Amino acid sequence: MRTRTGWRRGLLGALTSLTVALGLTTGLVQPATAADGTPRAVTSYRHTSEAGDWIGQGGSVAHTPSTARITVDGALEGVRLRAESDTEWWEVELAAPAGEKLHPGVYRDAERASSRTGRAPGLDVSGQSRGCNIVHGRFTIHQIEADASGAVTVLDATYTQRCDTADAPALTGVVKYRAYPLSYTYRSEPGDYAGQGRTLTHTGASSLFSLDGWGVGGVSFRAEGKRERWSVLLAPPTGERLEAGRTYRAAESTGPGVGLLSASGFGCNTVTGSFTITKLARDDDDTVTALAATFVQHCEGAEPALRGTIHYYA
Repeated sequence: MRTRTGWRRGLLGALTSLTVALGLTTGLVQPATAADGTPRAVTSYRHTSEAGDWIGQGGSVAHTPSTARITVDGALEGVRLRAESDTEWWEVELAAPAGEKLHPGVYRDAERASSRTGRAPGLDVSGQSRGCNIVHGRFTIHQIEADASGAVTVLDATYTQRCDTADAPALTGVVKYRAYPLSYTYRSEPGDYAGQGRTLTHTGASSLFSLDGWGVGGVSFRAEGKRERWSVLLAPPTGERLEAGRTYRAAESTGPGVGLLSASGFGCNTVTGSFTITKLARDDDDTVTALAATFVQHCEGAEPALRGTIHYYA
């Protein structure tokens, strides 16, 4: 199984020169999605404030490096993201419980980061010279990584903060810093055998993901969490290769002009359907290291479909 850390560092290294050229490290320009389907890291800040919330004043904010300078500082024990434009600034501080480090997962019963007590995690969202005296909140870490020095280099998190009382109007937000999408979502229509009629999304906060080579030029994607395990096999038609921007007609085995698709929570004997590769990255050995794809699968010739979306650092 391909480990997450090793290849991810390789992917980040391969894209470093492009990232610097586009100004991501200085917070000036947000890289756009490339026409060739190459994965791009995302840096952004946004929040929505309910009426009566002191911090956000009932408004909404959305920034990328094209509209604000977005920076991160701190370590796995506690990290701070700041978004600052010519007219406004916003700051989000996330802190692990005492003696711990932040990792993917859900942190409930958060208190104000600078004055948290006991084993409570810390949260403090402020801006425009407004802050909470007492914080009631929670946050979710989907991705977080640090370099050899301990400095946080990747962050993907969401939060909900209420000032002073547990039932106060909420401020909810999303923070991303050099994060690549990582998730698996499926929607199974009633009567579909593979998905049993369910709809669910897996993210880094709850689930584990892997991507490995499979067969001749194919990939095996796995998502495990929320009491279920998913495997999605994708392979190109005979004599072809997986390419971003292409849609492949698919069945349970490859052939001329037909790729392989097998998406199973529960398996299928025969498959009809299709899949589309939207983003793709390969290493120097031509191994697929990052993938974004969608698929539609019909089991045993039945009309109900299983529809899925894969984001593996792409």
